[in-house]
Amino acid sequence: MTAILAAVLALSATAPELMAQSDTPASLFPRPARPVARIVSPIWHDEKERDDADEPGQVVRLLGIKPGMTVADLGAGSGYYVVRLSPVVGSSGRIIAEDIEPGYLQGLRQRVRDLGLANVTVTRGEPHDPGLPAGAVDVAILVHMYHEVTQPYGLLYNLVPALKPGARIGIVDAFASTSAHGTPPSLLRCELGAIGYREVGFEQLKGSDAYLAIFAAPSVAGRTRPEEMVTCRQPD
Repeated sequence: MTAILAAVLALSATAPELMAQSDTPASLFPRPARPVARIVSPIWHDEKERDDADEPGQVVRLLGIKPGMTVADLGAGSGYYVVRLSPVVGSSGRIIAEDIEPGYLQGLRQRVRDLGLANVTVTRGEPHDPGLPAGAVDVAILVHMYHEVTQPYGLLYNLVPALKPGARIGIVDAFASTSAHGTPPSLLRCELGAIGYREVGFEQLKGSDAYLAIFAAPSVAGRTRPEEMVTCRQPD
């Protein structure tokens, strides 16, 4: 019996798809050297306004989201993108809806149940760590929330182990300062570059004062070590 239990534990330890990645603790990462916005962005008044601008359609096309993919929606909030991406990835795909706010998570779980979205998993993360399964994610999106992240260096560092080879990260934000619920593109490039991400695409989205920046992630071993990260300052 002892040998069987040991074998099961060993198997569990080598099955990354079953384990959340709680990687490096928050205390080791630098804090952002710029304002962090409160959690609630005023860029859109309602979901119809967002639909009219076809923001999700643009994001799907530019990121190449297809059936069968696993997409992690970080800071999923009320689930606007979750319910629109669920049919795109289909029954063979998966949406991981992550947030840190209990109120949002409660409402999101209810919305997913009410709509019967069988391919959606709702999970709670931490400001410095999304806590996603290792090697699971084809595309990660952060939509109108990057400026609200209190631990961007930790979050992006601890996201890397969850990404499949060739995965892409798409960040949607407004052309504005972080205190005004946006992120200047130069600041975004600097902060992601501080961890080792590389920008591979940038598009201004039609219908709003927002953009989509697309990044390729470093390897787990290729990440900049927390103690070597240099914080970025917001342009004047």
